[in-house]
Amino acid sequence: MPAQPEIRILKTAAELFEAAAAEFAAQANQAVRDNGRFAVALSGGSTPKALYSLLATKSNVPWDKICFFWGDERHVPPDHLESNYRMANEALLSKVPVRPENVFRIHAEEKEAVAAALQYEQALRGFFHLSPGQFPRFDLVLLGTGPDGHTASLFPGTAALNETQRLVVANWVPKFNTHRITFSFPVLNAAACVMFLASGPDKAAILYQVLENSAADLPAQKVQPTDGQLIWLLDQAAAGALSRRKG
Repeated sequence: MPAQPEIRILKTAAELFEAAAAEFAAQANQAVRDNGRFAVALSGGSTPKALYSLLATKSNVPWDKICFFWGDERHVPPDHLESNYRMANEALLSKVPVRPENVFRIHAEEKEAVAAALQYEQALRGFFHLSPGQFPRFDLVLLGTGPDGHTASLFPGTAALNETQRLVVANWVPKFNTHRITFSFPVLNAAACVMFLASGPDKAAILYQVLENSAADLPAQKVQPTDGQLIWLLDQAAAGALSRRKG
């Protein structure tokens, strides 16, 4: 049974980031108690960057027990300005006591994006000890959504929306004239928890479509964990067009 979204609306962006950091810490500590580690998939974008900067100041997070992955990546080297890895490393990973062997970045410097996607899929299969046909179960996947309703690098009208077998794919995105390397929906929907973050008035229109227009058929609407939580953390500006306002 797909998860029903839990929508939490915070007054300000600052309160949103504090709530997201508290949720991250709580889930990390619970996973470490239960399994000895916390496997999280990070996202790119300005909203996650603010969260990562805040998390870097927190001492109640078991940094040495966290295994970091990325839900998507641009087809660029790790030192490129557009690299999701670079952003997370600068805002968070370089500032907290993580174990280098627990950072699993996408090797997007590969000349062929398809090769980078295949390498990352193999890394996931090895880390999670997957049998053929199995999907990894992340403790937490962080996501956002763009003005077109995309999430991770699953854009409207692209081939990766229909992927049902692969874990990681090189998705050709015509409007950017490039490949993006991204988790498939089966990976996102196998997670124990998916947490979307959205901040600011520029997100209000698309959030109304994603959360209240079931006929919109947007990629972000297809994230429905089959056996896990689905949390949307919004500030009031982002939630401005919603009819159901939840605190």
